[in-house]
Amino acid sequence: MRINSAVIHAKKQKTKYSYGVINEPIFRSSTFVFDSVEQGGRRYAGKEVGYVYTRNGNPTLRYLEERLAYIEGSEDCLCTSSGMGAITSTIWGLLKKGDHILADTDLYGSTFLLFTKVLSRLGVTSTLVDFNNLQLVKKSLKPNTVMVYFETPCNPTIKVNDIKAIATIAHNYNKNIRVVLDNTFASPYLQHPLQLGVDICIHSLTKYINGHSDVLAGCVCGNKQDIKIIRDEGLRDSTGSVLSPDDAYMVIRGLKTLAVRMNVICQNALAIAQYLEKSPYVKKVYYPGLKSHKNHIVAKKQMEQFGGMISFETNLSFSQTKKFVNNLKLVTLAVSLGGVESLIEHPASMTHILFTKEALLKSGITPNLIRFSTGIEDVRDLIEDFDQAFKSAKK
Repeated sequence: MRINSAVIHAKKQKTKYSYGVINEPIFRSSTFVFDSVEQGGRRYAGKEVGYVYTRNGNPTLRYLEERLAYIEGSEDCLCTSSGMGAITSTIWGLLKKGDHILADTDLYGSTFLLFTKVLSRLGVTSTLVDFNNLQLVKKSLKPNTVMVYFETPCNPTIKVNDIKAIATIAHNYNKNIRVVLDNTFASPYLQHPLQLGVDICIHSLTKYINGHSDVLAGCVCGNKQDIKIIRDEGLRDSTGSVLSPDDAYMVIRGLKTLAVRMNVICQNALAIAQYLEKSPYVKKVYYPGLKSHKNHIVAKKQMEQFGGMISFETNLSFSQTKKFVNNLKLVTLAVSLGGVESLIEHPASMTHILFTKEALLKSGITPNLIRFSTGIEDVRDLIEDFDQAFKSAKK
């Protein structure tokens, strides 16, 4: 099935509990009944397929996992209670003391802090380099590198990395290196990392896949062997980052409209990026759909459309930039992204306020950088809101 159909119909299950309902039921159960002690033993030993305890698996979660695996083109999928739950479960499952991660400099704030602060305390080292510099990526690989980790488009700079080129470099150096990509900003509707050589694809389901700003969730897609390790050792025995059946149902419901939402979001984003590029209040616009984006050709090669995330630097002062954000009336001042409503934030004074000046500079985050998540409102209303806020900030 093509993705527009798959988000609605893929991996529909028929169980003895279905009663002909069109929607999969929510299995609100923390534990599951065995027919006998012997059956319980077989399930715990992995000799019989079946449910034991929702931390190990749940029918509602499994329904979502199978649908996401189908859409991403992976052998298996694991759902978690947040995007960071997906990232940390992957790390705890696959890495050990003495291992090395090579990662891009442009990372989601919590991922950056995990790699640069937390992992070093546990004996895992990380090197962050600009993944746009492919020669530097190649030179930075080490004999103990077990994971190459990056995003594209990146948060919050909207930098685009060449997925196939990076995966090829890593696997040519050592075929056992896991190449891991956070595909949140693109969603599986716009970008297919596993087809380009990535081993593990991570999403914050909170964002585009759910799409309604009402659920925290994450997922990891990959081959069966890796997902089993991440499920058993990363999630079950380490993070315990288990998605609730109710939240899984909400993601299933949101997923069904992914295609129609993303089409409108991408159309709106391109129009707003073009408007911002012409604005006298804006110094620079970062959007992969613009020819002025330095990686536009790479984005065009690996993305179906260019997404809903825009970052831009204003020509205003630091205080005026904050005033612009505060003066928006239709656009909502909030973190997160990927919902039906447009959201805006000022990284330097919000999400990345704990970064040092050096870390901000290394990550490409300037004092006047603004991150915008495009929603599905009428684009004319969004542009009019930007206009009035810019003019108010300048007064």
